[in-house]
Amino acid sequence: MLDLLVRDADIVDGTGAPARRGAVGVKDGLIAAVGDIDELASKTVDAQGLTLAPGFVDLHTHYDAQLFWDPTASPSVQHGVTTIFGGNCGFTLAPATAEQQDYLTRMLARVEGMPLDALRAGLDWRWSSFGDWLNRLEGHISVNAGFLVGHSALRLAAMGEDAVGGQASDEQIKRMVELLEEALAEGALGLSTSQSHTHNDGSGRPVPSRAASRDELVALATGVRGHPGTTLEAIVPGCLSGFTDDEIALLTDMSLAADRPLNWNVLGVSAANPAGHTAQLRASEVAAQRGGRVVALTLPHTMTIRLSFLTGFVLDGFPGWRETMHLPVPERLKALADPQVRRRLNEGAQSEEAGVLRGLSHWERLIVVETFAPENADATGRSVGEVAAARGAEPFDTLCDIVVADELRTGLSPPSTGDDAADWRVRAQVWRHPHAVIGGSDAGAHLDMMCGAIYTTSLLGRGVRDYQVVTLEEAVRLITDVPARLYGLRHRGRISPGWHADFVLFDPASVDHGPERTRYDLPAGAPRLVADARGISSVWVGGVEVCRDGAPTGAMPGTVLRSGRDTDTVTAS
Repeated sequence: MLDLLVRDADIVDGTGAPARRGAVGVKDGLIAAVGDIDELASKTVDAQGLTLAPGFVDLHTHYDAQLFWDPTASPSVQHGVTTIFGGNCGFTLAPATAEQQDYLTRMLARVEGMPLDALRAGLDWRWSSFGDWLNRLEGHISVNAGFLVGHSALRLAAMGEDAVGGQASDEQIKRMVELLEEALAEGALGLSTSQSHTHNDGSGRPVPSRAASRDELVALATGVRGHPGTTLEAIVPGCLSGFTDDEIALLTDMSLAADRPLNWNVLGVSAANPAGHTAQLRASEVAAQRGGRVVALTLPHTMTIRLSFLTGFVLDGFPGWRETMHLPVPERLKALADPQVRRRLNEGAQSEEAGVLRGLSHWERLIVVETFAPENADATGRSVGEVAAARGAEPFDTLCDIVVADELRTGLSPPSTGDDAADWRVRAQVWRHPHAVIGGSDAGAHLDMMCGAIYTTSLLGRGVRDYQVVTLEEAVRLITDVPARLYGLRHRGRISPGWHADFVLFDPASVDHGPERTRYDLPAGAPRLVADARGISSVWVGGVEVCRDGAPTGAMPGTVLRSGRDTDTVTAS
């Protein structure tokens, strides 16, 4: 007898093949049969009118901490994701000694936008090695989860206080490689690192990995080579602004040293700047010519961000703003109510020194997405300029008035761009590029700024149904089989006999996501942005239902994915 039978479904198997009506039977967590099935089952689900697809695979998340208090990896699981990968951007919670725990906590809070109070309340730090940390998750998660090991943690473990800003000696590099190889042997899926100028620690200093030399980076990549089922992820300044020849050479050298693909995050695509992504993809072409493989993660939709005076992330990059944005909340509220402070902040934001951030200082264009004080009811959903005109005040004064009344919790967004048919068409061309893969959600991070988990339902709702730039079958392949094959994920990403029974059942006529909203459900009552999924009926992991109509079932069938056991080696060439 089967454990589960999903019958009369439109099966989209992840390979890109046309959908076909049929049934899928599950036994012992694996797909036992696909097609016409007469065998009885302990549980039968009638899927008439619905599509059954492989569970979606998200290569770039930061659920490393959240899984300890939320083993469901919400809201990704609600949006059909059954396999997540963490440990990206060089940031992990292991290896770590007791002396390094506070630094790692504050670094994650600053660089990945996780509330510090939530991290301190939600993590018990009962681990030291990477293997210890993985073991803590074993048997206690709803989804499948694999993790790279972060360069910054390796540097701290090998160099102590010298890791921040210090040049590593040959002995320290050797120790880093030893720690890396220990983590890989214990199940880490590869190495992640960052040299991005936007990545700073809790004290505002560059994160440890940013001080690494080329020799250090290549040595670590070489350490990956001997471990099966591993990969590389790296971020350099050019990921955002355009790669230099030196950066392309570095990414290529790392791929060649490891003999693994290297992916970077995130490739922005816009019809308004069609040459931008073409120039960025040159890194992949150069790497391929030398025998390496460099892959761009890209999103199907336009990522919108929220700005918050509570966390101050991004805003503290304006000249003269950092000191004010890092004041305790009561003092910050007092400062933002002071006309002289307002004048000084506005002048800094409008100055030439603001650089690329200067575009955000057109205060009248900011949209007031969410408010909390009764006196701000007139502002919700309107631009600051509209509210200022109605109140007869200047835009920056109006903005500060709104923020102070909300005790800094106001959600603000720049005006949305890049969501018309032309943008969706040009993005669809990039999805099919051999050196690009849909990913880069950052789910679990920047919790006050965005909800990246919506990328799957956005693709299916907007890209497939509304704009029709891709077929349903191809869209499913792009978020299941393509990322699974890049990471060598064994027997996941397709609906095929003998493969793992990770499924998502959804209505293609209604699948979509709702608006982002603030939810206070983190440890210590800290907030985060979430968005509901629409049109997704059920999500199964290993044949066990983990989410039904948007609500977790409480089941914990997820696998902690380990390199070489759950992944096959994917080489660079």
